[in-house]
Amino acid sequence: MTKQSHDHNFKNLFIDFPKETLEWFFPQAQQNWGDVRKVEFVRQEPKKRKLSKPSLALDMPILFFFENQQLLLWLVEFQEDKAKFSIYELLRYTTDLMEAHPHALVIPIVLFTDRTKWRKDVLRKLETRLNDRLFLHFEYMFFKLFDFNARDYYNINNPVVKILLPKMNYKKEERIEVIRQAYSGLFQLASRMLFDKYVDFIDVYAEVSEEEQENLYHEIIQHKETAMLAQYIRDKGMQQGMQQGMLLEAQDMLIEVLT
Repeated sequence: MTKQSHDHNFKNLFIDFPKETLEWFFPQAQQNWGDVRKVEFVRQEPKKRKLSKPSLALDMPILFFFENQQLLLWLVEFQEDKAKFSIYELLRYTTDLMEAHPHALVIPIVLFTDRTKWRKDVLRKLETRLNDRLFLHFEYMFFKLFDFNARDYYNINNPVVKILLPKMNYKKEERIEVIRQAYSGLFQLASRMLFDKYVDFIDVYAEVSEEEQENLYHEIIQHKETAMLAQYIRDKGMQQGMQQGMLLEAQDMLIEVLT
């Protein structure tokens, strides 16, 4: 999968579930300021310092309005390849947003999504100090999905968590159960439209094969708590089969007319 499609998928996830994403990654926001009253997605690209410079693309800046009128501008950057991450670029993004929104609290968060163990960590903070004088201190909230054990999040009622379960850590023999938990959790917590949309997300990032899909279906129909999901899959399959049949019939009629 290309970086562009990866960005697009994660941006859609945050756009569809902004409050749920905030609730999982930064629960202190609601604890400090109450419920979110409004969410805005601000312009993606910060202004250029020189016209000759290439554009800097922010991954997902989100502006939250809370009950007591306080604002939190939450900059989320997601990285599949940690080698492409630069704390210096993140600092520039953050200060550009601080300048554009001087009354907002800007919280930079980086989400690393690769399912690998790292030999070397990324740079977590920058600091410039002389004696007792601090000239610069910058850090960000760090999340690496592979550091989370998927089984610890089976009972977390958050659709974003369910969607990202297959990007977490699990043993090889747990794979089918992890994906089943992702399917069933998303089915229970999201609308049917969003379930149809993000079950594809799960399949893509978990790289679910046709054989695994068949095994998953058998697992789903064997559990009482996923009986409704099993019925939905059956109905969806029948509906798609009927639509495919109607399409083939229409194609046959068109061929007869043209010949």
